[in-house]
Amino acid sequence: MTPDMVAELLRQLMKEAMILAAPLLIAAVVLSFLLSLVQTLTSLQEQSLTSVPRLAAIAMILLVAMPWFLERLAVYTRLLMTDFHRYLG
Repeated sequence: MTPDMVAELLRQLMKEAMILAAPLLIAAVVLSFLLSLVQTLTSLQEQSLTSVPRLAAIAMILLVAMPWFLERLAVYTRLLMTDFHRYLG
């Protein structure tokens, strides 16, 4: 396996990881911003007001999007296994 092949494999892996992590990260950032804004406007500085809704939102997104996540991972794994002969030599 040449260094170019390794770099290509890592590039594909990082692309898939970013695609799978993006919905969770975007939801967490948007929700954190909105909750911080509400806390600032109402002068409530309780930590559980930000962590509990954020954790609940992430859990809901994981439950709803899990079939999509698993399908993406299965397609990537299938692609990797069908092209495996190319990487071995």
